[in-house]
Amino acid sequence: MKIALINENSQAAKNAVIYNALKKVADTKGFEVVNYGMYAADDKAQLTYVQNGILAAALLNSGAADFVVTGCGTGEGAMLALNSFPGVICGHVADPLDAYTFAQINDGNAIALPFAKGFGWGGDLNLEYIFEKLWSEPFGGGYPKERVVPEQRNKKILDGVKEITYRPFTEILADLAKKDADLVKGAFAGEHFAEYFFRDAKNKDVADAVKAVM
Repeated sequence: MKIALINENSQAAKNAVIYNALKKVADTKGFEVVNYGMYAADDKAQLTYVQNGILAAALLNSGAADFVVTGCGTGEGAMLALNSFPGVICGHVADPLDAYTFAQINDGNAIALPFAKGFGWGGDLNLEYIFEKLWSEPFGGGYPKERVVPEQRNKKILDGVKEITYRPFTEILADLAKKDADLVKGAFAGEHFAEYFFRDAKNKDVADAVKAVM
């Protein structure tokens, strides 16, 4: 599994703390972590939580990442931004129980964490415990276990609804670029974005769409 880490500007100073906690757990599972930044508060490329959504959707829809870890001050804005796009099911995760139940019940592909609210002494440990519980079992196993059949059925229903209610990502990206080119270009302006994205993207149509708006 390839996990992408994305930080927006208000919490960019915590990037190293988040990356270290995530990588520590990912290494035990044999997962790869790709850090898309922001890496520091004074990075030249400044990401907003809305741009987190654009970037995460590009990564997931292209196959450049299998899972996205992101967030903002409360985690709410990032969650809303990511869920604005097709191919993304993002949960708001504040503690290990949230992580476990999201993975088992909702079987999504992204989480948004609160990196300011409640992030005090031991915040790094809470992150580590969240990542441990998130990947403690294969996703979609249900909780409680006797609920697995209806929960898996509901997930398939949700996937079907999203297929109808969302347009293809390539169309959305092109229209966003027409409306606000700076917004979209800024989402892909990270120091290592082009290096990592075009190396890992599997969907040529999405990769070409990203290249076109860049």
